Amino acid sequence: MRLLHTSDWHLGRSFHGVGMLDAQRAFVDQLVDAVSRHRVDVVLIAGDVYDRALPGVDVVHLLDEALVRLTSAGARVVLTSGNHDSAIRLGFAARLLERGGVHLRTRVEGLAEPLLLPLDGDPAGREAVVAIYGIPWLEPRLVAAQLGVDATHFEVTRAATELIRQDVQRRAASSVVHPVVLAHTFASGGISSDSERDLSIGGVGAVPLDLFDGFSYTALGHLHGRQSLSPEVRYSGSPLAYSFSEAGHRKGAWLVDIDAGGVTGVEEILWEAPRALAVLRGTLPELLDSPDHEWAETAYCQVTLTDAQRPARAMDRLRARFPHTLVLGFDPQGGTAATAATYSSRLAQAPDDLSVCCGFLEHVRGRVPDDAEKAALTSALENVRVLEASR
Repeated sequence: MRLLHTSDWHLGRSFHGVGMLDAQRAFVDQLVDAVSRHRVDVVLIAGDVYDRALPGVDVVHLLDEALVRLTSAGARVVLTSGNHDSAIRLGFAARLLERGGVHLRTRVEGLAEPLLLPLDGDPAGREAVVAIYGIPWLEPRLVAAQLGVDATHFEVTRAATELIRQDVQRRAASSVVHPVVLAHTFASGGISSDSERDLSIGGVGAVPLDLFDGFSYTALGHLHGRQSLSPEVRYSGSPLAYSFSEAGHRKGAWLVDIDAGGVTGVEEILWEAPRALAVLRGTLPELLDSPDHEWAETAYCQVTLTDAQRPARAMDRLRARFPHTLVLGFDPQGGTAATAATYSSRLAQAPDDLSVCCGFLEHVRGRVPDDAEKAALTSALENVRVLEASR
């Protein structure tokens, strides 16, 4: 049996003001082609299929089209909700969709309800199955009481994996079970990028890797860089780059082969990017004249100018050569300038929501927030995040 592990589609997202829906359609085309070409049996989507809890009509239509095309190509789909999704809305009509080969895992009640798929017989003559479990994004403050644990990322994830282990153990009495787990979370050891929303204000949301010990394969979502935390635990990353910090990423997914004896191989599959990303730095004359930057003329560009004085009409002049320049910052040689970047460029590079809020206050009143103000903003953002997760 062959599985394809992907995640973090973020349908409906823009890239520094540029709509990405056409690029996302092109990714779906590549995904459907890969499913047919590699004879994929199951597509795993580990959360954040949408970029926001209330996606636009055209965005919903794209997901609908993608699911129809994937199932028409002969694959089942297992999809969990992420922290950007509305679990309630994404999980609508789950029982009905299951009849068409789309298996949604968005509810705590479904943690120990696997998709069971038979494998060719075990050499010992016992039935062998792949059991695919989905752990949706678990907002601790909303699910801790239901799981009977403290409201921390570690405790709710530990409780979820324990429920899965209990179900695997029960089924192992009569079958050889190879558990595959989807989880949308930040696992320790993962390398993050600027385009992910912090799962916990203050960055304490990481869960230890050993929570996934014993599973045949764990398909993680949330981090946008494709990476292996262990041979059995991997992030597929996002199919498209959503920040310039991902300029060095090679976007793709994982093909996972499994038989009655367990996982037999994992290999990468790569997606073609619609447009390259370029992070350029130098003086304006250097950037405009150097032949070394010819490759960036068709790329989305983030440019930092190092001229001693800010050049006039810098953006217009840059776009004459690099028409897709999206972010422009200034870092004068010698570091003497008080303002290193425009407000819009600093805002575009803010790593999280708290930094956006603090940057806005600094911009409008000329000083950074004090500790009490940061605490108030942190509390407000946490309440908003919980409210979004509950919708």
